[in-house]
Amino acid sequence: MVAPVPSLPMRLLRSLGLVASGAFAGFGAATMVMKRVLPSRGHAESDEVALVAISDGVQLRSRSQAFRGGSMLAWFGGVAVDLREAQLAPGAHLSVHAVFGGIAVRVPTGWRVESTARALGGGVQVNVPEPDRDAPTLTIDGFAAFGGIAIGARVADAAFDG
Repeated sequence: MVAPVPSLPMRLLRSLGLVASGAFAGFGAATMVMKRVLPSRGHAESDEVALVAISDGVQLRSRSQAFRGGSMLAWFGGVAVDLREAQLAPGAHLSVHAVFGGIAVRVPTGWRVESTARALGGGVQVNVPEPDRDAPTLTIDGFAAFGGIAIGARVADAAFDG
């Protein structure tokens, strides 16, 4: 007895299923490799941070006495940083990158934030009231590709457990 030959739509469906399975497997492997290659560094007292959220989340509430900045990467994940208890060092700079993820940074109302961050298929929002001319300045650059970056000044709340 001869086995029946699958129809064209069935062969296309099988091929599509194999391609999708391979893509998911490849994404999973890339995620595991990137998590090992790019570990997060920094804690509440750190003056510089390198926060990485790949398919997960990272929260940090900084109490640094001379925060100089650092970098943040959210790849299919999220980073939430609260800088309202930190003291800003002169020349502080943050490099933020969100790829299919999000980054939220809370700053005190007395800081000046200058951002050149851009977005492609996502968004960048800086919502900080205009401070005095001599206010400490945090410079932010980076990009959001199909993700979001939000920088804002809000009153402290008890719900943030970073």
